[in-house]
Amino acid sequence: MTSSRYRSQSFWHDTTPDPLEPRPALTSDTSVDVAIVGAGYTGLWTAYYLKELEPSLSVALVEAEIAGFGASGRNGGWCLGTLAGIGSLLETEPQGAIRLQRELVATVDEVGRVCGHEGIDCHWAKGGNITVATSQPFREHLLKDQDHWRQIGFEEEDVRWLEPDECADLVRTSTNLGGLYLAPVAALHPARLVRGLAEAVERRGVAIYECSPAVELKRRSVVTPAGRLRADMVVRATEGYTCTIPGQERALIPVHSMMLATEPLPESVWDEIGFTNRVTFGDPRRMVTYGQRTADGRIAFGCRGSYFFGSKIHNRFSPDDPVFRQVQDVLESFFPVLRGRAISHRWGGALGIPRNWTPSVGVDHREGLAWAGGYVGEGVGPSNLAGHTLAELILERDTHRTDLPLVGPPFPNWELEPLRFMGYAVLTRFTEALDYANLRGRPTPRLRGAIYNHFVRK
Repeated sequence: MTSSRYRSQSFWHDTTPDPLEPRPALTSDTSVDVAIVGAGYTGLWTAYYLKELEPSLSVALVEAEIAGFGASGRNGGWCLGTLAGIGSLLETEPQGAIRLQRELVATVDEVGRVCGHEGIDCHWAKGGNITVATSQPFREHLLKDQDHWRQIGFEEEDVRWLEPDECADLVRTSTNLGGLYLAPVAALHPARLVRGLAEAVERRGVAIYECSPAVELKRRSVVTPAGRLRADMVVRATEGYTCTIPGQERALIPVHSMMLATEPLPESVWDEIGFTNRVTFGDPRRMVTYGQRTADGRIAFGCRGSYFFGSKIHNRFSPDDPVFRQVQDVLESFFPVLRGRAISHRWGGALGIPRNWTPSVGVDHREGLAWAGGYVGEGVGPSNLAGHTLAELILERDTHRTDLPLVGPPFPNWELEPLRFMGYAVLTRFTEALDYANLRGRPTPRLRGAIYNHFVRK
């Protein structure tokens, strides 16, 4: 794949100053202390902290394409301190879950600190996030969320309810019944972040072999088409692409989220819709919506999710795919002034979902295998905490991170096909039906809501 084709993968790839020329591939057998499969956020953060904690350690990454090719270079650019599955953890391990939540919030500033220290210009803007109540049921849902944050010890400086006029000071959607503001959230340019991280770990002596897909994970080694990387510890940091590794097909399923970016908008439009301090925005629907104002004055916006039979991954979608019209319709429902405005980029990307909808970080020292991921689309911030934790686990350091409930066993396997395809299709129907009811002001049907909550652990 040429540099120009990598650049056309997404708006973020297209607007990074990096030339996106692939680094050399692995072409012979090599030995290191730690081998990492996947040069996205998780793999790069793990390498970063390994070298920070133990500079003499030899570390190498193998990547099937280029650093940041997958979700790390295609996401919505929200660095936020939340994580899938934490609601369930609060029920089973309340004290540990509260500690984890505090670490997640602190991680946002840690990402910003590293970017400043390493000179990574990822257009960092810590303007917070506003989740707008676009219906009465959503307002009630968000007020309960505020109560939840208060119960676990977070005050108004971190999370607060905004009445409609206060909400409009930040972002002005067509329907606004108030909103929940979360302060520890930053907007950023995801491809600039991941490419900058790759350069940062290289400066520390980490080797990155690109265009070197892992065709087999063996005990203490990674096999690629042209060479084997032997190591005392092998880290699997492949997120939505885990299913491409033989033997790992059912660990995580790849679900595609779809995004678009407008052409740069005139100041008259920004005067009408807001986005003060580059606040990120969305509403509480289950078919997640997420948007930001980019540094060059566009809206980057995403929603929806698709799973393809057999865990097939689509790296590229036709701009004429009808799904993009659906995404654009949702964006225009928030901001009618955008109707008729040109869309410059349309793209999709695969994120990783575990069977239990709960991320995991872990190490099997006997087998020489470590893993991290399963962020369910919220990995920009949590991948930093996961990488930091994983580095400490590999080096057998006991810290305040290594006993968090994020540390756990390998992911349980998903069902065989066609069961997982059928199950995800049914879940999608439930999701759309529940959102449809709530957006029209109707309360969540009790039975359908209970079924949804049983399968999607928040």
